Amino acid sequence: MNWINNYVRPTINSLFSRRETPDNLWTKCPECGTMLFHRELKENQQVCGECGHHMLITPRERFEHLFDGGIFTEIEVPDVPLDPLTFKDQKKYPERIKAAQKKTGEKDAILVVEGEIGRTPIIAAAQDFSFMGGSMGMYVGNAIIAAAERAVATKRPFILFSAAGGARMQEGILSLMQMPRTTVAVQMLREAGLPYIVVLTHPTTGGVTASYAMLGDVQIAEPNALIGFAGARVIEQTIGEKLPEGFQRSEYLLDHGMLDRVTHRKDMRDELVTIVRMLMGMSPPVMGDLPAPKEAAETPDQPAEEK
Repeated sequence: MNWINNYVRPTINSLFSRRETPDNLWTKCPECGTMLFHRELKENQQVCGECGHHMLITPRERFEHLFDGGIFTEIEVPDVPLDPLTFKDQKKYPERIKAAQKKTGEKDAILVVEGEIGRTPIIAAAQDFSFMGGSMGMYVGNAIIAAAERAVATKRPFILFSAAGGARMQEGILSLMQMPRTTVAVQMLREAGLPYIVVLTHPTTGGVTASYAMLGDVQIAEPNALIGFAGARVIEQTIGEKLPEGFQRSEYLLDHGMLDRVTHRKDMRDELVTIVRMLMGMSPPVMGDLPAPKEAAETPDQPAEEK
């Protein structure tokens, strides 16, 4: 028995070994490479504090920052068949759904809720790119229709945050059918005279761009978001030309008249409150308009000096 190797050295190593740092405490910005502390990144709505790069954010985390007090209520969405085409590639479709549900904690690639922003009642929906690339399947179509019907029933504006790679291939033609279905839902809002505002986030592509994502009364995008139908390489191969720098990015689309605004995530809430209240014919928003405490209110019989 080697006493030094078997006892002394392990004891010394245990005394001077450093504690391992958990991997989830820091996130590296994919744009500038800065290491960001997870709490600061969450408080900053998943935006890099160094370069302003907008990272992916979950629908629930987005809504916590969007709604007054972070309070919102989910809207029920009708269920859909689990595997309508019995689709199988490397995995069975139900297995992919279950894996995505376990990863995100959500039922599918979209969350529909209602609540108030700036004391203004709204209906909101947000897609989750972490759930199978935010792909549009039958559930997403049902969710947008349910949100539109709820908006019409309650006479509230509808705000949608898009983030998708397009239609869901595992549902084939049934997925493509959601394009006209969601277009009809948007038309319901127009006939009811209710605003439909779309916030395009990175990335928004494919059949989602070709349907409800580009039909808003007001089109807003986050900075440097990829927005388009076909990929840049496919377009270059088709037309045989080199695309300009920044093609299909939100700033490029704004310069060419396809967007109304490009808004930083930290300014998005105030921007939406202003637009919604203007389109609904409501008075302009008043920041910090909570009523003053009764004990602080002055009365004619009691001068301020006596309080």
